[in-house]
Amino acid sequence: MEVKIKNCSRHALPQYETPLSAGMDLRANLDAPLTLAPLERKLIPTGLFIALPPGYEAQVRPRSGLALKKGIGVLNSPGTIDADYRGEIGVILVNLSQEDFTVHDGDRIAQMVVARHERVCWEIAAELDETARGAGGFGHTGKE
Repeated sequence: MEVKIKNCSRHALPQYETPLSAGMDLRANLDAPLTLAPLERKLIPTGLFIALPPGYEAQVRPRSGLALKKGIGVLNSPGTIDADYRGEIGVILVNLSQEDFTVHDGDRIAQMVVARHERVCWEIAAELDETARGAGGFGHTGKE
């Protein structure tokens, strides 16, 4: 699948790091290092602009290594980039650790997965079909 991309950053285009990777790393595009204090959030620019085809979205997700080792996440995970959005891709990073975290130009800060999606048409119903689960949720099975 081909997707148009405008690269206004100083970095290479996002790419798949292994043959079976679902996501491509997004890099920070910064003029100077940026520090996130504990519990602070900031929008990190990437310098990338994309034009997805109809029926697709790009999901911006945390990088597992940053989450585990540094406590850094993507606040609105997954962030959604719609097919009609033409602005710069930004990543809302949050520092969930108890130490400052500095983002440098070119750091891999998130991953992006392009996925197909469906649009729904609502069908009004007075009743819904029954299932074994029913309305159970939020740990309703009692299993740990």
